Amino acid sequence: MSRSDGAGIPSGCDATGHSPRGITRTRGFNPGLKAVKPSAWFLAAVLLTGCDSKPSESPAPSRPTGGRPVVYTVSHPLQYFAQRIGGDAVDVVFPAPAEVDPADWMPDRDAIKAYQSADLILLNGANYAKWLDKVSLPEAKLTDTSAPFRAQLLKVQDVVTHSHGKGGEHSHTGTASHTWLNPRLAAMQAEAVRDALARLVPAQKDEFEANLIALKQDLLTLDAELEAILKPHRDRPVLFSHPIYQYFQQRFALHSRNLHWEPDEFPDEAAWKAFEDLRKESSFDLVIWEGTPSEKTVAELRKRGVRITVFTPCANIPAQGDFLTVMRENTARLKAAFGSGVE
Repeated sequence: MSRSDGAGIPSGCDATGHSPRGITRTRGFNPGLKAVKPSAWFLAAVLLTGCDSKPSESPAPSRPTGGRPVVYTVSHPLQYFAQRIGGDAVDVVFPAPAEVDPADWMPDRDAIKAYQSADLILLNGANYAKWLDKVSLPEAKLTDTSAPFRAQLLKVQDVVTHSHGKGGEHSHTGTASHTWLNPRLAAMQAEAVRDALARLVPAQKDEFEANLIALKQDLLTLDAELEAILKPHRDRPVLFSHPIYQYFQQRFALHSRNLHWEPDEFPDEAAWKAFEDLRKESSFDLVIWEGTPSEKTVAELRKRGVRITVFTPCANIPAQGDFLTVMRENTARLKAAFGSGVE
């Protein structure tokens, strides 16, 4: 891939798992968030039909046997935060298969039982992980890590109906969920993880605090690097391939719009027409993708004078590295993309 395509291929976090065809604007604020309402812990999971709601066929998660408290999470970022903060004091598990988008994943019965048996369950909040509305988890074990900034959660204002595999047509509404893409909010989520771990293992609270300080330093350094790259380009129109970047767009005050395109699908004629209509409104020359698009799509964009780069949200465990290394790779690609011109 040439320099104009964003300096390389990312290290493997999954994309968002949607297949829409519309275009949306950046989002506004939502004054509150409807909390998850779990019922009795002993109830079995109730599986409902929905977007990607079929349970994944994956090996049954096993509870670690080292005698340490077991922490389950609903995303890789939370897994990473808990591992960094908890160290050897806890066992942290995120059981989603590698090929799924955790936002739309439906755990199978064995995975749900493993969540129910955990000592602590870390939630992202902001309506992330739709399966939580379909099962019963023990309320005393739940920690909503976005609760401290609930007033800052963003509302998805536009309703876009699209097809998604065998699930038929559906629309995306409600609360924007990828909170960790704002590094400052990610740091606040890490603080919530520290608090939950300190309640779980009070004897280790000083160690947890020291580990949190180191993690927050990494996240805020990332934030400063992104600010330095993006601040000079706030007035530059930029397009995102998927409407999952609301917190990133807001944090860095980007002049941005959102597509509903999939990396592995070549846009149809209607999608390209909508694309060109959007270019008449704002003359952008860069599309930021959540995963590397097909060569055919890249070639077509080049013909139209548009470059691409990849900023993966890293919701699932990457093939290589971890959350922080992937975010650093994202940052390096953004620096290359905003520093180069159209070939």
